[in-house]
Amino acid sequence: MPLVRIDVNQGRSPEELTALSRTVHDAIVAEYEIPARDYFHILTEHPQGQIVAQDAGLGFERTSGVVMIQIFTQEGRSQVAKSSLFEAIAAGLAGVGVAGEDVFVGYVENTAGDWSFGFGRSQYVTGELAVPSN
Repeated sequence: MPLVRIDVNQGRSPEELTALSRTVHDAIVAEYEIPARDYFHILTEHPQGQIVAQDAGLGFERTSGVVMIQIFTQEGRSQVAKSSLFEAIAAGLAGVGVAGEDVFVGYVENTAGDWSFGFGRSQYVTGELAVPSN
């Protein structure tokens, strides 16, 4: 059950924002074989100048169309699986007009006990939800 944050500069239409979110979600569903209803996204638009995303020494420039993606998920997936996900996200976003240099992904792992889906309980720990297999 990943929680995904997507941050972009203002200027995209509601349809474009939906396409960004669906594309990232579809890549996660396909690559990690999670249920399609495990869809938890936060989309935030920022005024120009509030997202700074330089090239980190890789020799390319990003545009104002940068898409910053943070994926919070349970630990245990291999680097091969993560890399495959990154590639699927970039390929999918290319299909909705986002250049490869404008796709930035931060991946954060945690454990089953780090999640509460409501009522102040850790449902993976209490057994109310089955811990997803990786």
